[in-house]
Amino acid sequence: MTDGDINNNCRTVAIPWPYVKRKVECVGAAFLRYYNIKCHGDDVQWQSCKSNEKAEEVIFDDDVEYLRSLDPKDWKMQDHYAVLGMKNLRHKATDDDIKRAYRQKVLKHHPDKRKTLGEDVRSDDDYFTCITKAYEILGTPVKRRSYDSIDPTIDDNVPTVAEIKKEGFFKIFGKIFDINSRWSEKKNVPLLGDENSPREQVERFYAFWYEFDSWREFSYLDEEEKEKGADREERRWIEKQNKAARAKLKKEEMARIRSLVDLAYANDPRIQRFKQEDKDKKLAAKRARQDAVQAKKAEEERLMKEAQAAKQKAEEAERARMEAARAEREQQKKNLRKERKAFRDLCKAKNYFSQNEDESVAHMAAVEKICELMKATELQDVMKELESNGREAFLKTIKETEEKLEAERKALFETKKAEEQKAKKELSLRAPIEWTADMTQLLIKAVNLFPAGTNQRWEVVANFLNQHSTFKDDKRFNAKEVLAKAKDLQSSDFSKSSLKKAANEEAFDQFEKEKKKIASNIDDSGISKSDPVKLVNGNASKEEIKPEERPWTKTEQELLEQAIKTFPVSTPERWEKIADCIPHRTKKDCMKRYKELVELVKAKKQAANLAK
Repeated sequence: MTDGDINNNCRTVAIPWPYVKRKVECVGAAFLRYYNIKCHGDDVQWQSCKSNEKAEEVIFDDDVEYLRSLDPKDWKMQDHYAVLGMKNLRHKATDDDIKRAYRQKVLKHHPDKRKTLGEDVRSDDDYFTCITKAYEILGTPVKRRSYDSIDPTIDDNVPTVAEIKKEGFFKIFGKIFDINSRWSEKKNVPLLGDENSPREQVERFYAFWYEFDSWREFSYLDEEEKEKGADREERRWIEKQNKAARAKLKKEEMARIRSLVDLAYANDPRIQRFKQEDKDKKLAAKRARQDAVQAKKAEEERLMKEAQAAKQKAEEAERARMEAARAEREQQKKNLRKERKAFRDLCKAKNYFSQNEDESVAHMAAVEKICELMKATELQDVMKELESNGREAFLKTIKETEEKLEAERKALFETKKAEEQKAKKELSLRAPIEWTADMTQLLIKAVNLFPAGTNQRWEVVANFLNQHSTFKDDKRFNAKEVLAKAKDLQSSDFSKSSLKKAANEEAFDQFEKEKKKIASNIDDSGISKSDPVKLVNGNASKEEIKPEERPWTKTEQELLEQAIKTFPVSTPERWEKIADCIPHRTKKDCMKRYKELVELVKAKKQAANLAK
């Protein structure tokens, strides 16, 4: 048996292996190059290979006149790349390039070599010192980065709008961003791209530069070197001054980068196109929403019109049905009138099937009863019966009508009798209510408030008595009790006027009692013992406090209200009598207090109306 095969009678049967799902990751140089181009817009590996190929072809300059013109004392202001012959290569030069350039310079310009050739060399100010210093700076990574940060060939100026329009956006900013990309802490700096760059690449480019992290530092421009300090304190002070200067230059550099990115973003035609596209999308979305709202509104209006049409149609159908029903009723009434007239005419033509005048009058009344009681179809049947049988049929119809009316009267009487028995049973189950003078007075008031003609008068009077009396829930007036009491009052010697008079006399007696009680509470000086208005020494007199200036006590207020009820408006010399009922109050005081109470009531009513 081989792998995947079974030999059975010289036949080879293939056994299918099951499929297995595996996760595969992209690897290799081709995918790395694709990833760099897709994400960073450039192939870094290819560029590094290309730069390595070019490194073998680098030729270093050897300008002897320039080297002889150098002053070793002024080494800080010199172009070290030019000193080593790498004026054009500069920051692109590798460490190997710097070493090879330095070796070439040493082999040719070393003082011993030049002395061998017979040249007069002064060791104190020879230009070879500049070559050594250049290699010391460029050959050390920290010092080279410090020098590259202030490379004199770099133009840090931000272009103007006129220059952008003249040279073109992509040309001028492509060069500027390429120059400034050398200071990025992050590798694989995205490229500016061109007019056809996708939106994702453009947004990634500006996101990178708005968060640009620069390694550029300005220690090469330090005015003093820390090592020259005489002691530790002086060296610290020099370092502090140098750090402050570097921080200031670093801040200016970041502001320059930010202004450069802002200027590029403002003048980028792609950004302007993207903004216009976004604006168009928003307008399209807004227009779509407006169209949707309008469509919804139109749909609602259509549905409303359909509903109104359906409602109108239903109303028309209802009106047609009601009209048909009304017409049918009118037709039935017309037919009934017609049959009644025919029945009356038939009975009249037959002299009401009577044998004498008295019987004729009785039969005439019976005819009217039959007309009122029977329907049109029944009248038709009765007339057919009369035409065939005559008097016998008429008498039979009268008898049936009387029996029917008697049955209805008997049923109505039984129903009324049952209701009365039920009411009497309810009254017998409940204890009778004792009518006091206050209840009787309240009943008279209710009868006057709700005169004859009031809808369900006695139920309304009973409810009024229940609301204004102090009864428990199991003792309440009903309409029949109130009506019975009212009839009892009418049948007795007491009329409404006499009852009212008796109630007034009882109230006057109560008033006289209150008056005597107040008089007993008045001292000889004329001031109430409970009056809060007193002088500090307790010797207030009637002349010292005027009556109209004294506040009304609660007792005086109650006496005034009772006197106003006792003496109505029709009473002659009403206010003199009211004033006599209130001790130490004049007619003027009582009238003034009454006006105050009226104004107070009006103000309360007005406030209640405003609150509603």
